[in-house]
Amino acid sequence: MPQLSDVQIAQAATIRHIDEIAAKLGLKPEQLEHYGKYKAKINPADAYRLPEKRGKLILVTAISPTPAGEGKTTVTIGLADALNRIGKNAVIALREPSLGPVFGIKGGAAGGGYAQVLPMEDINLHFTGDFHAIGAANNLLAALIDNHIHHGNALNIDPKRILWRRAVDMNDRHLRNIIGGLGKTADGVMRDDGFDITVASEVMAVFCLAKDIADLKQRLGNILVAYTKDGSPVYARDLNAQGAMTVLLKDAIKPNLVQTIEGTPAFVHGGPFANIAHGCNSVIATRLACHLADYAVTEAGFGADLGAEKFCDIKCRLSGLRPDVAVVVATVRALKYNGGLSKEELSGENLAALEKGLPNLLRHIDNLKNVFGLPVVVALNRFSADTQAELNLVAEACRQRGAEISFTEVWNKGGAGGEDLACKVAAAVEQSSAQFSFSYEVEQSIPEKIRMVAQKIYGADDVDFSAEALTDIANLERLGWDKLPVCMAKTQYSFSDNAKLLGAPKGFRIIVRGLTLSAGAGFVVVLCGNMMKMPGLPKVPAAERIDVDDDGVISGLF
Repeated sequence: MPQLSDVQIAQAATIRHIDEIAAKLGLKPEQLEHYGKYKAKINPADAYRLPEKRGKLILVTAISPTPAGEGKTTVTIGLADALNRIGKNAVIALREPSLGPVFGIKGGAAGGGYAQVLPMEDINLHFTGDFHAIGAANNLLAALIDNHIHHGNALNIDPKRILWRRAVDMNDRHLRNIIGGLGKTADGVMRDDGFDITVASEVMAVFCLAKDIADLKQRLGNILVAYTKDGSPVYARDLNAQGAMTVLLKDAIKPNLVQTIEGTPAFVHGGPFANIAHGCNSVIATRLACHLADYAVTEAGFGADLGAEKFCDIKCRLSGLRPDVAVVVATVRALKYNGGLSKEELSGENLAALEKGLPNLLRHIDNLKNVFGLPVVVALNRFSADTQAELNLVAEACRQRGAEISFTEVWNKGGAGGEDLACKVAAAVEQSSAQFSFSYEVEQSIPEKIRMVAQKIYGADDVDFSAEALTDIANLERLGWDKLPVCMAKTQYSFSDNAKLLGAPKGFRIIVRGLTLSAGAGFVVVLCGNMMKMPGLPKVPAAERIDVDDDGVISGLF
């Protein structure tokens, strides 16, 4: 019998009315804003009137990503289902998928197999319109900037120093660099411009870090959009943009409630990039999950050196949230890839390559334990080709590092395949006496903060700053924005800024080529390598295999 695809599994699942899912959280139907039968938005004010459960926060992260795949979102969902199966009260908080990756390389992003959030087609395609609202707010600000210049430019904005770009939620390399304002005088001032994908917009980062509507409006007003001809900063508030931008986001800011295949409540809300932003779902959704459940399971983007570091150093610092345990997702296949094998060589047993790739996992464990002070459980996604000798090798290495390990099979068994993981995570939470800490203090200088992350998390020897980066640092100090967290923008594939340095490289230096200010979000972006804010489609995009039949049944989405 052929194996069902993810979308076929999702379409065959029995999906419950969203009122039934909300009832598990103590919410009544009249407290929901329904988007059909299976999706709803929740007003946080209604949820906070319910008794607070002070749920334990479980952070799911992973080893450095590889083409072999790790299954972090799938494990996140399966773990929450498994916690409910062993008698715990668990809720999930996840990011929303972007249309760019859905139609590009990755395909859908709602978990996989029997550990998915539903309705998966809706979640991957427009969902409740949050990303469209974010894109509209971004583009309203862009339009206000050019309109201000057209009508006399009272703020004396330098058209050559406009920082704000337009956004669209689609991979479109043709829009990376454009010239706008062509045509007649009435058509605007001709200048260089461009588009970023919506998830790379600072509006997305602001959206995900805001505590409430008032905080959202203030952060939007703090966005740095341009410089004047004499070098003074121009913020969105100088254009009186924050009120109208907030109006566009007033409904989007309410978290979306959906469900897993097994009926676990799931908040799916927000989704900034993890390499050029902080890569976590909204603070509002995570807080609601902690308020309404005994266990809140969330994830951070890419490997722990990017997603988990930013979750701790940025999201937790700015929100007051604190994780109680970290789960690191890995696979034997991905570890062998880190050990130097090609994707085509991963199926056969190769203990030498596995041992060579293990340091990648071990460094992530060490960082979470020793830098951030978190107990660690390793979730090893088990594949049929994994041999017992390979599993034993990984298990022994983890135990020597003081980390529990569980072999999970949530893709093909759902929550039942994660019960051992759930038991070990619950035990780690209940037995933990660890003290959470950050990898640096915001009062340190920008170079010191960057150096702390590079040396303590990446294992770099030191950091080199380009002349442009030093100028950017001096400008941030001049503007008084140097006491913010740093958001490291680098490749996700390596601890270094070189995607080809796999495993746990040593003897390298991080090169910082520039810095940009995300004053609204509340962090400084540190550019290491060439970071792409508008991806392109691959030669054979996922869009070519996605279709819908005459009955409206979608295929090819995964």
